[in-house]
Amino acid sequence: MYQFSWEALGKELLYNPENPLLFNSGFFVFFFVAFMILYFIFRNHFRIRASILSFFSLYFFYKASGSFVILVLISATVDFLLSNALYKSRKQLHKKLFLIISIVFNLGMLFYFKYTDFFISLTNHFLNKPLNPLHILLPIGISFYTFENISYVVDVYKKEIEPEKSFINYLLFLSFFPKLVMGPIVRAKDFIPQLKKPYFVSNEYLQRGFYLIISGLFKKLIISDYITLNFVNFVYDTPNLHTGLECLLATYAYAIVIYCDFSGYSEIAIGIALWLGIEIPANFRTPYQSTSIQEFWRRWHISLSSWLRDYLYISLGGNRKGTLKTYVNLFITMLLGGFWHGASWNFIIWGALHGWVLGMHKYLTGFDFYKKWHFSKSKIYTLLSGIFTFHFVCFCWIFFRAETINKAQIIIRQIFLNFTLFGVEKFIANYKNVLLMMSLGYILHLIPSKFSFNEWKWVKEKPVFFYVLFFILFLIAYSQLKSAESVMPIYLQF
Repeated sequence: MYQFSWEALGKELLYNPENPLLFNSGFFVFFFVAFMILYFIFRNHFRIRASILSFFSLYFFYKASGSFVILVLISATVDFLLSNALYKSRKQLHKKLFLIISIVFNLGMLFYFKYTDFFISLTNHFLNKPLNPLHILLPIGISFYTFENISYVVDVYKKEIEPEKSFINYLLFLSFFPKLVMGPIVRAKDFIPQLKKPYFVSNEYLQRGFYLIISGLFKKLIISDYITLNFVNFVYDTPNLHTGLECLLATYAYAIVIYCDFSGYSEIAIGIALWLGIEIPANFRTPYQSTSIQEFWRRWHISLSSWLRDYLYISLGGNRKGTLKTYVNLFITMLLGGFWHGASWNFIIWGALHGWVLGMHKYLTGFDFYKKWHFSKSKIYTLLSGIFTFHFVCFCWIFFRAETINKAQIIIRQIFLNFTLFGVEKFIANYKNVLLMMSLGYILHLIPSKFSFNEWKWVKEKPVFFYVLFFILFLIAYSQLKSAESVMPIYLQF
């Protein structure tokens, strides 16, 4: 029989590095219920409501990352002060100076935690000077809130927005718990004005939020985690022990894993935000239905791709300084986008490949024959370009998933030089559940948008009983398919 213990409760409330707080944690249910009660009681008091939400957001981050919560507070304080000083300055030189200080501070903090050991290893390799790596732990979410800080100060500098006068509101913009750990990356001009509106959650918000949360949990906990633990990890950890067929299917599997993992988490974040009366833009729109790599980046991790476009590509000159410079700007943008994901040559190669093909696509669009074929909307063009785009993205995922360049090379070599159908019957027998999960993931993803929208219209007309039943069915499915080992979200490392 369970006995209540204050000591046990105290330990549960403290950060545990072995069990960080995430949306799929059991503790999160109690955390969220307690928060919603307080939030609802003070829903009509703007400052108190924002303070409660800020406190719970910071506590959520503490439970997820421990003392690194201090970095969020420091980051919010510095950029809040700099943005207001920038706005009040009358001299353009002073404005630019405050902007530079903000960018250097944010990128410097990101560089220190994320890239110091990488550049130490480069120094050791090229200069033959053995420097000991610092083994710096990477704070969760630092890449996301760093980009949010930069976009905010740049927008103030460009006079697109006025700086926020309330520190609590700015802190909440940066620390809002549904998106703090893994995004989406939001803009202050879209987020902060919503904090100043009366709390109102329509039935549509409640229903759509429920739909997104269950959909996201299903993608992450049932499809992504199952395929990861039962297939992808086996192959990518020891690719030399697997045939070309297994390596190819593991790559297809990882494509649906990373989509279900990240888009699932984004949907949960968006759904929870809707219950709080706050809208966060969609971060994914069926990216594997794309017929070009340009279209893929309009559908995949939309908050990051739009940030790179608005604050990096356009700042470099975009397409305003000639054709050659446009290609260079595209390549640099994607190269740095790859480097943003992590201090690894694999991510740099991944970004470089995307940058190269984006440039090639832009180059081909200048030819009349391509324009004619592209705008003809022929089914053959759509099919072939869709197949090519998907397989190019999958090829790049090899570098993204493999731990080292050597393992990525082995995967590629196995696919192209050791591909065989020998033993395929045994493979299907051993991995039939994995193949079913993969099929389910791709079927859900490839449903045309119009059918998904019609399905949503049908779902939202159902009574409360329908949602309760839907939730019970999800719990039953999860209890049958959940893995004994928990899988950390992929983008938690970025």
